[in-house]
Amino acid sequence: MSLIRRADVFDPFSLDLWDPFNGFPFGSGSGSLFPRTSSDTAAFAGARIDWKETPEAHVFQADVPGLKEEVKVEVDDGNVLQISGERNKEQEEKSDTWHRVERSSGKFLRRFRLPDNARTEQIKASMENGVLTVTVPKEEAKKPDAKPVQITG
Repeated sequence: MSLIRRADVFDPFSLDLWDPFNGFPFGSGSGSLFPRTSSDTAAFAGARIDWKETPEAHVFQADVPGLKEEVKVEVDDGNVLQISGERNKEQEEKSDTWHRVERSSGKFLRRFRLPDNARTEQIKASMENGVLTVTVPKEEAKKPDAKPVQITG
């Protein structure tokens, strides 16, 4: 797992990578109007991530069982949190007989535009029992200075 800061990506809408035509007969192959960015994108592409806000921080939790070094956490353009990774297919051997393959493999990429009060220089990430937790501290809310005004008359 690594935490990388990048500032070379413009993402106006903070969209996840999602192929609305995945699985259709006309597909998203190289000959289509909507070319696929990766030929090995599978069901794993939609990694599930929860985002909650506490008084002190924004907390992201992603289920990524079996991954550790394959997961990257990056900050793009100063305020876009990007969580990505890849699970490779298991090597098939000629002597093996597969009866069922249900575990997904492939790449995933999720992007979240952080609010202005996020302290991106203090982001922390940890992995425990297949759950990636990314904590983005928030700046303390500035309380407006109240100045008493004297009432005359």
